[in-house]
Amino acid sequence: MGTPLAELDRAQLRAIAASDRPLIPHECAERARLAAALIEPGRLDRTGPGEAVLLWRDDHSEAWLNLWWQPRDTGYHDHTGSCVGVHVIEGRAWNEPLTIGEPPQARGYGPGETFWFPGEGIHRMDHQAGAVTVHVYSPPIRAIGHYDLRDGQLRRTHGLPDQPSPPSAALYKALHHPAHADPASHRSGGEPTPPGTGTRPHRQPHGA
Repeated sequence: MGTPLAELDRAQLRAIAASDRPLIPHECAERARLAAALIEPGRLDRTGPGEAVLLWRDDHSEAWLNLWWQPRDTGYHDHTGSCVGVHVIEGRAWNEPLTIGEPPQARGYGPGETFWFPGEGIHRMDHQAGAVTVHVYSPPIRAIGHYDLRDGQLRRTHGLPDQPSPPSAALYKALHHPAHADPASHRSGGEPTPPGTGTRPHRQPHGA
């Protein structure tokens, strides 16, 4: 049985986080799953567009509870070397690695499912309205790199760890041209958010 946020046992969270070294991706995913078990979705505050709540941050990892009451598109971004594990508590989220020369592949995840992404990767995430997810990063994120096209050229913009990553409208359009799109990868379990339609959060470093 989970608990509301105000009653979360910080000692339990510290025990989940405990490590004497940086985590590898599947360890982040396992910690996200364990932390998610402490959350009771029915007692969450669902007012406003959503927010991110820091569950822990230590020398080797950090964890965020992401609450999206409106659709959220993170845009294509990297974590400057930090890997991530994600567990979906409620709703649906899509993870799409940045691919060149191959059709985009956005895989959807529903309640109870977990996935991870390597620290050297570039990806974007779509969150269905009402999605509740736990994200564990290792090491703690130092910066975010956001990717989009400017005058047809790929550009990386440096962002602070607590700075929201916006949708990559031009890059998304170029990669999801009808000739390259893979509709099946986006239509299983509901549609992800078209870039630019999600809302900016009150507090959120990036989304994934």
